[in-house]
Amino acid sequence: MPDVKERAARKEPGAAESASRESRGGNTRESASSARGTDRVGSTVARARPPSPQGPRRGAVKTAPRGPVGQGGLRTGPTSRCPQPSARAKLPSVTRGAPLPPSPGKGHLGGTPSSHRLGMMERVHDASKLDCQLEERSLSSSSLEGKGKDTMPSDFWEHLKEQLSAAPPDFSCALELLKEIKEILLSLLLPRQSRLRNEIEEALDMEFLQQQADRGDLNVSYLSKYILNMMVLLCAPIRDEAVQRLENISDPVRLLRGIFQVLGQMKMDMVNYTIQSLQPQLQEHSVQFERAQFQERLNKEPRLLNHTTKWLTQAATQLTAPSASSSDLQDCSSSAGPSPSDVAVPEPLSPAMVLSQGFLNLLTWDPENEEFPETLVADRARLQELESQQNQLTILASVLLVASSFSDSGLFSSPQFVDKLKRITKSLVEDFNSRPEEVMQSVSEQVVEEVHQGLESMGLAALSSENTTSLVCQLQNIAKKENCVRSVIDQRIHLFLKCCFVLGVQRSLLDLPGGLTLIEAELAELGQKFVSLTHHNQQVFAPYYTEILKTLISPAQTLTTKGGSL
Repeated sequence: MPDVKERAARKEPGAAESASRESRGGNTRESASSARGTDRVGSTVARARPPSPQGPRRGAVKTAPRGPVGQGGLRTGPTSRCPQPSARAKLPSVTRGAPLPPSPGKGHLGGTPSSHRLGMMERVHDASKLDCQLEERSLSSSSLEGKGKDTMPSDFWEHLKEQLSAAPPDFSCALELLKEIKEILLSLLLPRQSRLRNEIEEALDMEFLQQQADRGDLNVSYLSKYILNMMVLLCAPIRDEAVQRLENISDPVRLLRGIFQVLGQMKMDMVNYTIQSLQPQLQEHSVQFERAQFQERLNKEPRLLNHTTKWLTQAATQLTAPSASSSDLQDCSSSAGPSPSDVAVPEPLSPAMVLSQGFLNLLTWDPENEEFPETLVADRARLQELESQQNQLTILASVLLVASSFSDSGLFSSPQFVDKLKRITKSLVEDFNSRPEEVMQSVSEQVVEEVHQGLESMGLAALSSENTTSLVCQLQNIAKKENCVRSVIDQRIHLFLKCCFVLGVQRSLLDLPGGLTLIEAELAELGQKFVSLTHHNQQVFAPYYTEILKTLISPAQTLTTKGGSL
């Protein structure tokens, strides 16, 4: 095969120079040209790697002009010689200034104007969330990239293998794949990276590759090495290991399949970073947009707020009932450490108190109760995730509290031991809701074993047989809803979340109640998610909540302090 580097050099003098070195996060990495020797096809390339998906150094996803695309930017048009999927789901395009499509897996709404408005509101709402991320699993199995991820053999890849193994080889499917790969690589570039773009165009010149295929001397393995080198330059550091694993694959079909998989991950990295980079603009406009969309629906459906009104009424009733603890927020204020001048939490109800209680009630919502507040429909799935996370933290903290009460204090002063015990317990309690007794039996056995090993390794006194039996019994009792340890921990986590709503996460973490200190990091994550969700909802629907709460709280009760208004 003619050297692509020579062809590039003839077109652009100096195009075959070795790449310069650039700094990435304080560390210097050489370009693929110098790091990989003569395998490297092409010319100078600027280091243009996005960082990890949490913060790539990229501004936008640029897609090369082409026809209809499937997920991951793969062309949907079938060829007569390559078996192609009949349907392709499109990868959401991300354009600055335009609302983002819904997150993966969201159900398709009906075609009525009302459902369309609701769908648009949910799309903007989802995109404005700080935790909004598209994930690799969103790739449809009907797309080429999705096909590349399937573990079961597919007709396409089997057909490709047959073509390349034929004598003489048939390169029709290979050319189609190379064309798709080229377009994906180009879509990962920024506009200013014109030299790198030219290099890719030269190295993967489809007209030239077609001529080679017609002569029967298309070197697929050689081109795959070039693609891998280019992926090293463009991928986020978190994808380095995946790309390196591909370098050890010698089978051309397996290699192409792996390339498609990692390219799909790279596109998700870029899309997610673009979403994150647009967060400030999205959040700025989403409040007004969501409120306007909801008002349009309310104008057409005057009873739209019925469930919301009932939800807030129940929260107010809970707070005024004799059994309700009117000192919750006072406890919250004292536990977090602010002075009375910072946060005043007197006895009378306030809109903030009622709303915080209402939000907490959503974390214990009966799934069979269809009267879910209309203002939180878009967040129902997130609230269910928070409920699941909170329940798992309740079990985790209960286990740690019981285990620590039977052990020498030195054992649970070891961060390494606590972290290990937390990892083990978290993995075991994932199925707690479906089979609590069985799960807690496994937890008790594992925890007792870890405690024995920990005490022995630290030279501490071992548990007596009596204490061991008691520890196992108390751990297994956590499976019961009425278990006192579990109930206390659950109440304290709820109080912590209420404090987060009123005071913020950091102030609420200053003085955690007993039993929660060992899960401080997990509580901080839960609290941040809860605050992010509830505060955004409060911003959007504050006018509606205020009008409803006026009917529930008398003017004499309404507070004029920070916590008194929405």
